[in-house]
Amino acid sequence: MAFELLGEIENVEVIAEGRGVRIKRFLRRVYGGRRWRKMKGEALIQFADGRIRRAEIHWYEAHGIGRKDFKVSRVLPQE
Repeated sequence: MAFELLGEIENVEVIAEGRGVRIKRFLRRVYGGRRWRKMKGEALIQFADGRIRRAEIHWYEAHGIGRKDFKVSRVLPQE
């Protein structure tokens, strides 16, 4: 699902770190880095078809590497 972030990511939380990151071996092989964490947060995004929605997104990040492999977990209800 292709999308673009339109603003800052808010309400950031750590979902998993250390042994809890299941694809740690893949992340180290592809990007390098040591301490990978799985994160979640909310942001305003624009989908490839032009729709703009607020969504919960998940990604992985490591110190010195940055944020990688974003995915939309769920689209939040409109207010």
